[in-house]
Amino acid sequence: MRIREFIDERGRSPFAEWFDALDAQAAAKVTVALMRMEQGNLSNTKSVGGGVEECRIVWGPGYRLYFGRDGDTLILLLCGGTRHRQQDDIGDARAHWAAYKRLKKEG
Repeated sequence: MRIREFIDERGRSPFAEWFDALDAQAAAKVTVALMRMEQGNLSNTKSVGGGVEECRIVWGPGYRLYFGRDGDTLILLLCGGTRHRQQDDIGDARAHWAAYKRLKKEG
């Protein structure tokens, strides 16, 4: 699977902004999860509605990666978060997914 980051209308990646603020241990855990996803291992993922899926990392505060699939091979990283902000993060991910679909349609 190919993994790409969502880039918003202002040219920013919400996922990269979140990832860059992580400490080294958390960044390593997230990187391992991304490598597993890229290899097709989506065993810790579930749908959270609206075309958005959540990958759960059982470590620390319970990190979450939010993504959508575009076709069979592309996973688009929308944002990341923790269990404590889960509902807000899901709302953000759904908004990013809707923006991605709109931008793709507009070309």
